[in-house]
Amino acid sequence: MRRLFLGLGLLSVGPSVRPSAGQDTSAIDRGVRIGIIYRPGVRPGLVVLPGPAPALDSVRVIIARDLDLSDRFELITLPGGDSIRVTAASPALPGRPATGGRGGAAAGLNYPLYQALGADFAVGIGVAADTTVLTVHDVAAGGVRREVRTKLPPLKDAGFRMAVHRLADRILEATLGVGGIAATRILFVMDGRVYMIDQDGADRQLVSSSDHQAMSPAWAPDGRRFAYMEFSAGHGQLFVQPLGSGKRQPVVTTGQALDFTPAFSPDGKTLAFSRATEEGTDLPQIYVMAADGTDQQLFAPFDYGVTGSSNAPDWSPDGQSVAFHRDVAGTLQVFVLDVRTRAVRQLTSLGRNEDPTWAPDSRHLAFVSDRSGYRQLWIIDLETGRIRPLLQQSGARLPAWSPRLPETASSTP
Repeated sequence: MRRLFLGLGLLSVGPSVRPSAGQDTSAIDRGVRIGIIYRPGVRPGLVVLPGPAPALDSVRVIIARDLDLSDRFELITLPGGDSIRVTAASPALPGRPATGGRGGAAAGLNYPLYQALGADFAVGIGVAADTTVLTVHDVAAGGVRREVRTKLPPLKDAGFRMAVHRLADRILEATLGVGGIAATRILFVMDGRVYMIDQDGADRQLVSSSDHQAMSPAWAPDGRRFAYMEFSAGHGQLFVQPLGSGKRQPVVTTGQALDFTPAFSPDGKTLAFSRATEEGTDLPQIYVMAADGTDQQLFAPFDYGVTGSSNAPDWSPDGQSVAFHRDVAGTLQVFVLDVRTRAVRQLTSLGRNEDPTWAPDSRHLAFVSDRSGYRQLWIIDLETGRIRPLLQQSGARLPAWSPRLPETASSTP
């Protein structure tokens, strides 16, 4: 049965707290790699091939960055110039003629060379007439694993970057059989407005259209809408806004009190939200309950004398974990609770860290931190512990990571 959080806070589980193996580091430990393809425990090597079409350089740069930010590959950089012969004559593959020489995605690769360089996969990007051709090579098998043909929007088109992000996600599907996070965006609040930014930190856009202060953005499960609260005259009105249109709709029955923190149900048809009253609240603790309000249970008890209050709970998309922040020695840190075992691990330790939100892969978290001297958005990979800044600008808070965005929902306002 689906469960919801009751109240505003999460509480710690004192005795079961343990630090993450990759906790709070800005660099990947190259000796502990993640992945189960070809070499168990080692991330597969991948190279993005150079090509003769300068018009595709922007595509290669975006795809290479997306693959790096996925934290699932060891990206291999080829020597510059003509110091390495990247292609070689190859026998005909099924449905493909024999090729040779230096060239685009269809050229036969020098697979033994790439094996020697440590590559498990190679990605070629070429063009045929007005079509971009993405070729994923399985270096270990010595052949093409998948070919994708698509017509990309023009470089200056608003949908160009998202279309390229989707190509990067196709590479993860073809190589590792997992969903990517390249074609996702993150909502956040800054200066009383709701903004949206790509997961690689580019293409920031203002999406709330009101002069009133806005906060608490939340995505619908289909990625086509989002909700937020607008604060005015002591009241909090909830709105739902389709992505790209800017035409928001008020949520009925809200706005007469302080209504905030909307959250969509899994089917996207219902909103749960908090309403502040004069009665106040008890000590903050983690509770779960059935979606109809029954079967309320204490999820994690308050840890007296060890940690302070906990807040901002967020279920992982796979339902296996809950991320939250809590007070530790007078500052906030991000934790993850294992739903099955109730074990808690601390992910951050530098500075003040709060408001975690899950990526759709249930592996990455975005959060707010002042570790650099001011409050900005950061992303952590739970597998490697790698932490990177998302938005290097002060004042960002309350991030909300989108699901994988459908093509019809990627347009800009």
